[in-house]
Amino acid sequence: MLYNMTDIVSTLDMIDHQHLDVRTITMGISLLDCARGSVQETADCVFRKITERAKNLVAVGEQIEKEFGIPIVNKRISVTPIALVAAACKEDDYTPIAVAMDEAAKQCGVNFIGGFSALVQKGFSESDKKLIASIPRALASTERVCASVNVAGTKAGINMDAVRRMGEIIKETAALTGESGGFGCAKLVVFANAVEDNPFMAGAFHGVGEGECVINVGVSGPGVVYHALQSCKGQPFDVVAETIKQTAFKITRMGQLVAREASQRLGVPFGIVDLSLAPTPAKGDSVARILEEMGLAVCGTHGTTAALALLNDAVKKGGVMASNHVGGLSGAFIPVSEDEGMIAAAQAGALHLDKLEAMTCVCSVGLDMIAVPGDTSAATISAIIADEAAIGVVNCKTTAVRIIPAVGKRVGETVEFGGLLGTAPVMPVHDFSADAFIARGGRIPAPMHSLKN
Repeated sequence: MLYNMTDIVSTLDMIDHQHLDVRTITMGISLLDCARGSVQETADCVFRKITERAKNLVAVGEQIEKEFGIPIVNKRISVTPIALVAAACKEDDYTPIAVAMDEAAKQCGVNFIGGFSALVQKGFSESDKKLIASIPRALASTERVCASVNVAGTKAGINMDAVRRMGEIIKETAALTGESGGFGCAKLVVFANAVEDNPFMAGAFHGVGEGECVINVGVSGPGVVYHALQSCKGQPFDVVAETIKQTAFKITRMGQLVAREASQRLGVPFGIVDLSLAPTPAKGDSVARILEEMGLAVCGTHGTTAALALLNDAVKKGGVMASNHVGGLSGAFIPVSEDEGMIAAAQAGALHLDKLEAMTCVCSVGLDMIAVPGDTSAATISAIIADEAAIGVVNCKTTAVRIIPAVGKRVGETVEFGGLLGTAPVMPVHDFSADAFIARGGRIPAPMHSLKN
């Protein structure tokens, strides 16, 4: 990999003035060999393996950060879905395994660990049911553990029994973590078409198709893209797309450099670079402001979906040019609470849940970090999940819901999480019931275009 002086100077300027960073180095660890006959034995093995494998992760990340001058914001761990690891356990409550994951994350110095997860797109195993039932208590009992459940897939359709159950689980999690604004729900993602190599939280897990251990890197740079678009004001969209693509290429090259260095120093194979424009609440680091720079008065007005489609496509094209191993989610994220521009648009009344749903048809992931009134019913939350899953299944893409019923809060109020999770304006949901729809259960069949074999 060769770099010229112009590229180096340009990258340094991006780091110093445009919020360019490596958002996360995530070590994926297989825990399949930690399966034991009891929850406590499994938990003990999980703790030992994570702390052994990831003991140098943070130190190596800090070394690379210091030597290359590249900010590495987070060091994280993802593990095999715990519903698989704990399948042999006789007990019903898997919370002790989550606690062991949390203690291991603390000892290793990482900020989040993902993989308290289940894959139920076509049906439940007994272990899946136990894990899902354990999620509220597990997330309330831990600081750094993240959970995810995949309820749908293009090949499988939508498991509506799982969709119904996850509405209930989200409500239970919100109630148990109400004193922290429902923080447990910020660590819980419901997926369609979940990917196995996602380095971003809260949805990261180490898929069963992955190796024993792997390093995945997530790079972010909304501020860099926003700054690049300053040079093409009034230009046609061909120019806008090319500018974004070239910028994404530079960002991805930096991410690949960090990934390969981390891989070599840790003695762990390099997996993928995930180029996702993941915003933060910091001014100048917003996906919404990129869309507005294209000519929208405010994010959420007519034209927003088209602008986001251009951005997402150009980012992917630039990333694929820069690395043979681009993976994860790679595109543009629209987490409301984590994006200064999204927060402003929601507070101004320009951005609503329906418009966000439309935007998820053309961006990475889905309805992300959205706060709704605390009295929103479990069935309504399930219906929101079902809508988002349908978008993913029909469009052969990953979609997800990370929604927070803000206990005691009403529309117009806010929930403060701080840090990268930001501030969530409480957004309205429809008053009309979807209870009878969700109560049907069963499985929505896979679409015709799933039959590609």
